[in-house]
Formats: sequence, structure tokens, C-alpha cells
Amino acid sequence: MNLEHLNALKKLLSTPRKIAIIPHKNPDGDAIGSTLALWHYLTNKGHKAQIVSPNDAPKFLKWMPGADKILNFEKQNIQAKACIDKANVIFTLDFNHLGRVGQMSEILEDSSATFVMVDHHQEPSDYAKIMYSDVTMSSTCEMVYNLIRELGDLDKITKEMANCIYTGIMTDTGSFKFAATTSNTHRVVADLMDKGAEGTEIHHRIYDTNSPSRLHLLGCALKNMVILEKFHTAYITLSQEELDKYNYQKGDTEGFVNYGLTLDGISFAVIFIENKEEGILKISFRSVGDFSVNDFARKHFNGGGHNNAAGGKSEDSIEDTIKYFTSLLPLYQKQLQS
Repeated sequence: MNLEHLNALKKLLSTPRKIAIIPHKNPDGDAIGSTLALWHYLTNKGHKAQIVSPNDAPKFLKWMPGADKILNFEKQNIQAKACIDKANVIFTLDFNHLGRVGQMSEILEDSSATFVMVDHHQEPSDYAKIMYSDVTMSSTCEMVYNLIRELGDLDKITKEMANCIYTGIMTDTGSFKFAATTSNTHRVVADLMDKGAEGTEIHHRIYDTNSPSRLHLLGCALKNMVILEKFHTAYITLSQEELDKYNYQKGDTEGFVNYGLTLDGISFAVIFIENKEEGILKISFRSVGDFSVNDFARKHFNGGGHNNAAGGKSEDSIEDTIKYFTSLLPLYQKQLQS
């Protein structure tokens, strides 16, 4: 965060405020971890803070300290709207465009509160008066740690906050293997562990609590994988019928797309997941090396994210979307080979 925005934030938080903290729709470990850590911090500093999530978080994140206090905009609509209406400060974490909050976008656009953005995705929009945007960061959770440090309050990080921040960093870095994991990331994690973060237990709660139906769904996804060696690409499809067959629960497909990148010679992996309720295919893109899935998603699938991890969507059928997707690959053949 630059000095001007940091000083503005210090001034903003110098007196007690009514604060709403917002993660993106379909929140992941980084979104929930960062919002919970910030909620603990602001509450402990005397502010009246409340997290309002556009929809529910996956079950494997609900153990996190304070998760039971999150308002779900879909299920607790009246309370959630009232909280946003009363807020004079709104923090948005782990997204940089109000379109990422789904049906909450209109109420946020109408708010007169001061917006504070903390995010590490590319091409931020300009809705926030105070911005901490850094695409080099491993995660929004690492940014929340940095923010607390810049506010002079590292000694205020409790064990609960440390567990939340650790969770977001661990999940967004693929357990510390992605390229955005820096030596500073490891120094932050070391300090979090010194402050009480339980790394082994967190890893167990996130990755070792599968249901049989999720593993069967994974088996289905891997069986559906198509490998296009010429383009160093692998893609997976999951239809609504297959999701229903294996009793899909929110978060069950988390990480499935990464299996393609475990194949020797594959540098581009994609998963297409049908969502008939929303009438779209949800798409996740992953890459290794210099191929930018952020650019690919933005140009062709109304999405975006990071250079090596992005999302998108399609309103066409699985068959038509795959046909379009594969027609694009020859345009990127040289990039995918590099």
C-alpha cells in the first residue's frame, strides 16, 4: 500500500466505525481467511465489524475461528442488507470488481460508505477510495498480514487470526508450491506459526476431510480428462448430471483442475463445470510457465485472475464451449510450447 493510501486508512480507522467486510461470491480459503482475520483485527480494535458473504462457503472452511458469525446474503438477506446500509466503511477482499459479488453488486454500488480494497488480482476497477492492490502477492491473506504490520499492530495478531491468515496463504499457494510463493511468504508463515498457527492441523482440516462422494466425483472428473499433447493441454468436463450423481456439495471440485498440470508435458489445464441453476459453465484455467491464463480468460471467456490461475464462464453448452475452446488452441500453440 502506498503511503498516501496507508495514511488515509489510518485516519479512517482512528475512530470507531461501522464496517462491512465483503469476500467474493463462492468464497475460497483466501477470501474467508482474509475476511475473518480482518474481522478479528477490527473488532479487537473497537470497531463494529461484520462479514457479509454473497453466498455460503464450503464446509471444509467452516471450522475457522469466527466463521459462524458470517452473514450469508442469500440466506440472511434482510440482516445482510441492513448491515451494508449502516456501514460507513466497506472493505472488499480478494476481488477487485463489484461484479464478483453476484446479486450483492447493486446494493454495494448504491452505498455511500468509504470503500477499501485489498486484493492481488490483475486490472482492478476504481470503485475503492483506498486501495491496496499488488499482483505480486501470493494471496490476499499475505496482504492482510502486511496491512496489519503497516498499521503497527503485528503484536495484535492472535492465534485465531494467525490460523485464518495461514489458511488463506496455504490454499492460494497450493500448499506453498505456486510461483507467487516468495521467501517473504515463508517468513510471514513462520511468524504466523510463532503466533500460534497450527499448520499441520489446518492442512488436515482443509485436505483430509473428504466425503466418499467427493472422491467418486474426482474419479469421474479424471475419467473425463482429455489430453491434447500437441497443445500441451488437458481439460476436464463435469456435467450437471454427473455432479448430481455424486451428490455434489459446494467446494467439492476445488483443486480438480490442478490434476492436469501433474501430467508430464502439460502446461495448460482447464475444467468446465456445468451449473444449470445459473445457466452457465464455470471454467477454471491453470498454467505453468509464461502462458497467461488471465489474458486468455479475459479475451475469450469473460473472466480473469492471475497469470497462472484464472476463471471464466460460458453460456453455451458443454459441447459448443469445448468446440470453441479447442478452436482457440492453434492460436496459442507457440506460447504453449515455450
